[in-house]
Amino acid sequence: MFTIVPAPWSPQQAPLPARMADTGGGSQLITAEALDTGATTGTLTWWDRRDGTWVKAGSAPARFGAKGLTEGATRRQGTNTTPTGLYGLPYAFGIKPAPAGTAYRYARVTHRSWWCEDNRSKAYNRWVEGLPSDCRAAESERLGAYPTQYAYGLVVGFNYDRPVRGRGAGIFLHVNGRGATAGCVSVPEETMRKLLAWADPARRPHIAVGTRGGPTAITRY
Repeated sequence: MFTIVPAPWSPQQAPLPARMADTGGGSQLITAEALDTGATTGTLTWWDRRDGTWVKAGSAPARFGAKGLTEGATRRQGTNTTPTGLYGLPYAFGIKPAPAGTAYRYARVTHRSWWCEDNRSKAYNRWVEGLPSDCRAAESERLGAYPTQYAYGLVVGFNYDRPVRGRGAGIFLHVNGRGATAGCVSVPEETMRKLLAWADPARRPHIAVGTRGGPTAITRY
C-alpha cells in the first residue's frame, strides 16, 4: 500500500500573492495587474490570507494611467503613468458617505478639500482643508470637482511617507471616470463599495501594482 501525495503548486499555479516577493506582511492584499507597461486596463483582485493560504475574495476590471505604468521609484510627476510597486493604504475618503461596514478611517470630501500637488509646498502630497498659502490651486486638485471619481476612494501610499518632490502626488484607488486615469487605479463604483466594506486596517492591507512580466512584474514587489 502507498499513499499518493498531491504535487505542490507549480509557480504558475500558485495564487498570485504566493508568487510575490513581498505582500506587506498583512492578511489582506489588493493586486492591480496589467499586461504590460503600455496597457491602460487590467485586473484588480483582492485577497485574504487564511490558514497560511491566499484566497481570492473578488476581482474586477481596472483602469490605469493614460500613458500606462512605470516603475514607481523613478516615476516623474505629470507623466500620466501609474506607479508600480507595493504600497500601504493610509485611509479612505469620499464625497458620498462611507459604505456600510467600512472599517477604515473615512474622510468626507467638503467644498474646501484639496490634494496639494505643488512641489514647493510644505503640504506636498497631502490632503488639506483649504489651500495653504504656499500651495497653488493650479498645481493641486480640488477633490470635490470629481463627483464621479471621488465618490469613494482609498489613498495609495505612493511617495507618501517621505515625499520626494517631483515624484508624484495624489495617487488613489477610486471610481472609474470616462476613461484612463492621470496615474491612479480606478474600478467600477460597486467594486469600490465592496472594497471599503472588505478592507480592515487591522489586517494591514496593501496594494501591489505591476505588470504580468518584465522589469515591472507584479511578482517583484
